[in-house]
Amino acid sequence: MSDGTYTKKRLWRWRGNPLRRRDDILEAWIVLAVWTVVLVGGTLVGLVTAHAADEVFAQQRAERHSVPAVVLDDVPASSTKTGGTRALARISWTAPDGTTHTDKTLVDTGQKAGAEVVAWLDGRGNLATEPPSPTEAAIEAGILGTAAALGLAGTAFGAGALVRWRLDRRRIDQWGREWDLVGPRWGQNKTG
Repeated sequence: MSDGTYTKKRLWRWRGNPLRRRDDILEAWIVLAVWTVVLVGGTLVGLVTAHAADEVFAQQRAERHSVPAVVLDDVPASSTKTGGTRALARISWTAPDGTTHTDKTLVDTGQKAGAEVVAWLDGRGNLATEPPSPTEAAIEAGILGTAAALGLAGTAFGAGALVRWRLDRRRIDQWGREWDLVGPRWGQNKTG
């Protein structure tokens, strides 16, 4: 099939045609709008989401800092049932102002009391999770951006499919009404 024939088939709703209905033109605009939302909107949403996530991760890296801490109680080795490599344990650390703090955080299993670990604190001195490295942050931001783009694409495709389904239902109903008018007269003009 030549490219010209393919293009004509793909764009039949846009060309003048005595069989073209108003719903066909409406459907063509809906398809165009859905693809525009998916391509342009999905790209924008994905980029904005990835950029926002990357900024949050960069802020976490700037605000959080590590401090040496000491495990206060023995941490049992992981059991075969849980299979975890980290467990909640009480730790103690000294703040920059010289005060000692105690709290619970996740540490590697099998630690003995007195073992040194690294604790992460936020800007207010509260325990926090370790911020992602720049590479981890870039990967996670990319995943979040992709998920946002796919979410928008799925919503646009779903909405477009619903509207097209409603148009199909309307066309079928219209054909039924037209057949009700034409059907009884079908074959009456036969010569006998």
